[in-house]
Amino acid sequence: MLITDSFTRISLLGFLAAGLNVLRCNTQEAPPRPQGPPEVAVATMSPEPIELITELPGRVWPYLVAEVRPQVSGIIQKRLFEEGSDVRAGDVLYQIDAAPYEAAYSRAKAALAAAEANLPAVKARVERYKNALAERAVSRQDYDEAVAALEQARATIELRRAEVESARIDLSYTPIKAPISGRIGKSNITVGALVTAHQPTPLATIQQIDPIYVDVTQSTAELLRLKQGMETGRLSKDDENQRRVRLRLEDGTPYPLDGTLQFRDVTVDPSTGSFILRIVFPNPEHLLLPGMFVRALVREGIVQNAILVPQQAVSRDHKGNPVALIVDAEGKVQQKTLAADRAIGNKWLVSSGLEPGDRVIVEGLQKVRPGMPVKTVPFDAGQNDGLAEQGVQSAPSAN
Repeated sequence: MLITDSFTRISLLGFLAAGLNVLRCNTQEAPPRPQGPPEVAVATMSPEPIELITELPGRVWPYLVAEVRPQVSGIIQKRLFEEGSDVRAGDVLYQIDAAPYEAAYSRAKAALAAAEANLPAVKARVERYKNALAERAVSRQDYDEAVAALEQARATIELRRAEVESARIDLSYTPIKAPISGRIGKSNITVGALVTAHQPTPLATIQQIDPIYVDVTQSTAELLRLKQGMETGRLSKDDENQRRVRLRLEDGTPYPLDGTLQFRDVTVDPSTGSFILRIVFPNPEHLLLPGMFVRALVREGIVQNAILVPQQAVSRDHKGNPVALIVDAEGKVQQKTLAADRAIGNKWLVSSGLEPGDRVIVEGLQKVRPGMPVKTVPFDAGQNDGLAEQGVQSAPSAN
């Protein structure tokens, strides 16, 4: 038994040694494979015209606003509108008790009639005194007093006419009418309440919301940059569409109708360094309501020879400057420092640093360094090129 066990152990040790020798031989027989230049995907830069559009925050404001206030005092007898309805200019909204003003109007007309009835007698007296003065039957003083009485009678008639007109105007103010057409809000007063002329609290507010204003804010730095771009020729105007503005609602959906840029404010807010752009939008369905927050897509101009580089091809150096790796004519990697203007979709608009025809490395950046030879293949951007909203500035400048 001892002899058999020893033989078995010796046999196992022999097999193990033979297996190790075979593994050692196989390892030594596999020579290292020579590695070629790494493969990278490149995008060739080609200039193209592109329209620059800036997305700016804004708020909706009514086109016209009128606060309805009484112009005479009295008791509200009727309310003749439904809250939240559309009214037209001239529609009667409230009725103030008109009885006191009708009485004042009648009294003023009666006073005018009395003054006019006194005028013929005064005129006749002046004519008699005038003839008598020629015959020296009356004194000059009596004649002058008669003439003065005539002038006073005429002035009294004008005064009474003014009082009649004033009373008529006050009476016409007892029906409170809509000053503008639009949508009226809630009533701040009820039937039977006493109102006073020109009171500080409005009875109701009417807002015209078709068309409607959208006020957006733009920084002065952005305005100066645009002017510089126009002066240098980098940007060109599209006069036909320059004033047309699109809109996005709070939930991101596009507003179906285009607006028109009306004016740029001339006053800069010192606390924010921005100014107001006012845009007019048609609002037939009343989709835009005063106070809503929106985002306006304002056209800036057209860059005729724009160079767009995929954002994944741009990185930062140790100083924070945007850089990109390109493949030169010799097939070697070179690094270039860029001046990126803005993000357009998933690409950067490059104002300097790249030339038409440059091959920018988009994929395989981790495998290469400047000076290395590489093998290039075309970059396939696929369907999602990020330019669904062409020209929209969706990120801050990368300068």
